[in-house]
Amino acid sequence: MFTGIVEEAGEITEVVHLPDDALRIVVRGPVVTDGTRHGDSIAVNGVCLTVTDLTDGTFAADVMRETLVRSSLRDARAGMRVNLERAVLPSSRLGGHIVQGHVDGTGTLVSRVNSEHWDVLRFAAPEGLRRYLVDKGSIAIDGVSLTVSAVGSAAEWFEVSLIPTTLSLTTLGDRRVGDVVNLEVDVIAKYVEGLLRPGESNG
Repeated sequence: MFTGIVEEAGEITEVVHLPDDALRIVVRGPVVTDGTRHGDSIAVNGVCLTVTDLTDGTFAADVMRETLVRSSLRDARAGMRVNLERAVLPSSRLGGHIVQGHVDGTGTLVSRVNSEHWDVLRFAAPEGLRRYLVDKGSIAIDGVSLTVSAVGSAAEWFEVSLIPTTLSLTTLGDRRVGDVVNLEVDVIAKYVEGLLRPGESNG
């Protein structure tokens, strides 16, 4: 589990294509590799990956086809900056919200308004996720825990407002119109939907 509080913006240094449409990525991240061991989990742009190798401040992870289909890691390339977060400890502060690292889909940045104190980013939302978008609700964008600040009338888009700290410490400061981002909606909303779904027994 993660909180959506990015620890550092790392960099993909190598991408290796594997059989069955899979990838192995090597990521430089001296902060998140500190104290990390083989088999630990690190979120890369919001995608929970398992560390398969560690070398001098870098780690390697395999990305299977299902993850590539659902996330922007399908476009991974050497030199790409990525948001990194280690899995939380039981004693960690929940500074963001509960983030599983299970990306639900991708969205596209459709507009960006910059101001002195914050930037407002508007994203097109995929149809299958629109029912989970609510004003002042939580969403993870590329692994960053954010609050939805506005939603379109049919939830075809949503906005978030980013403070300078978020802009400087995550890759969202670099995002441009047309960029694709990973989205993970609030897992609590999905559980509630499942419990209330008509015609299904819960035990």
